[in-house]
Formats: sequence, C-alpha cells, structure tokens
Amino acid sequence: MNDLSNSVVVILAAGKGTRMKSEKAKVLHQISHRPMIMYVVETAVQISGKNVVVVVGSQAKKVQGVVSQSADVIFAYQEEQKGTGHAVLTALPVLPDHCQNIVILSGDVPLIKAATIKQLIAIHVEQQNEITILGVKLNEPFGYGRIVINKSGEVEKIVEQTDASEAERDINIVNSGMYCVKKNFLKNSLIQITSNNVQNEIYLTDIVGIASLQNKKTGLMICHDQTEVMGVNTREDLQNIEALLMES
Repeated sequence: MNDLSNSVVVILAAGKGTRMKSEKAKVLHQISHRPMIMYVVETAVQISGKNVVVVVGSQAKKVQGVVSQSADVIFAYQEEQKGTGHAVLTALPVLPDHCQNIVILSGDVPLIKAATIKQLIAIHVEQQNEITILGVKLNEPFGYGRIVINKSGEVEKIVEQTDASEAERDINIVNSGMYCVKKNFLKNSLIQITSNNVQNEIYLTDIVGIASLQNKKTGLMICHDQTEVMGVNTREDLQNIEALLMES
C-alpha cells in the first residue's frame, strides 16, 4: 500500500468564525462564487480519494449539504468547539482502519496545494516521524503559533501567540496548522492534552510537546509559498485570497 492510500485527510471545519461578523458558518463564505470549504475538500480528495473526514460543528447540516453535493467524504460532528485538539478527537472514531497516517488541514486555508501536502506525507514517511509539521517563515509572525526548535535542530514545541514568551515571539518560523501524524501516536497523545492555557482549549499543537517529552521524532517542512497557508479570519482576508486566486 503506498503512502497516499495509507493516509486519511481530516479537515477541521467546525468553527463559526465570529470575526467574519456574519451568521454564516465561516467555511461557507464564498471565494470566487464557491464555498471556501470546497477548495480544501477538492485538495484532500486529490491526496487520499474517499479517505477524507470533515469535522463539522457550526451549521453542521448546511456544511454537510454543500460538501456532499460535490464529494464523497466522511463527516464527524464536534458539538462544542473546544479547540483544535478536541476537533481531531471527534474525528478519531470514524477514521478508516487501514489508514496509518493522518493529514490535518484547516477548512479556512483554501489555497493549500495537493502537491505540497503530498510532499509533506513523503517527508513524514521517509524520515519516519511521529509528527511532521508544515511551517512557514513570516517577516511578521504576530498572531501565529511559533515553532520552537532546540539546539539540536529538532522541533521542541509549538507555542501559541497568547502563551508565548518575549523570546518565543521573536521566532519567525510559524505553524501553518497543517500536519501529518502517525495514527497511533495521535490517538495516544490527544487523550493526554489538558486545556490549561489562556484560551482554556485543547490545542492540537500540544501533541508536539508530548512527542518531545517522549523522545518521539517531530519533523518540519517549510512551505516556501506563503500564500498557500494564508487563513481566512476576516472579510478582508477573504477579499485578499479572492484577489490572489484571480491573479493565478
């Protein structure tokens, strides 16, 4: 079984997106007359065919309806939005048994390319990592989780902006929110995460710290095209991404 048929893509699409100032669930906002979520779903299908799980929450039935019109995917329901780690936990029961590597994408990062994620999976398998993070270098990293690398050049942890020290805020390698993780490690680490942080949420990023404590290998792939990892949080973000799409 090759690396791709051995992989499942989990798309996190449960958030309401309060900063959009709209009643519509964030992932249903349109870019070039198509719901944002569909760009990510199409990319996921190119990677792993029917092995795609979409985690829904806010306006779950509407999101399911839109996605189901165009793609044959599996849905998981996150009743309360308690963070990214909690969202992935809700997906675990529906993951296909044969899949060993879990790719995690965000439903609000529509420009990510299948080729980039395929490369992430290849690096993950080749290096025999427990986790492989897709990172990006930003001149202005404010607001993003920083990837902390130790003196040996290994990934030690990801620290969110709100929890970062002054020194950590100076780091310009940031987390895209996209990963490839071995299924068994993901299952074992998610149940160890607590919500002991400023947001009182279960951060998926905490699995990196768990891997470090257990001397498990975490890899890093730098995405050289910043536009691929641009997320949508506001209407202005939506317009910027639409403009990028029209240029391409």
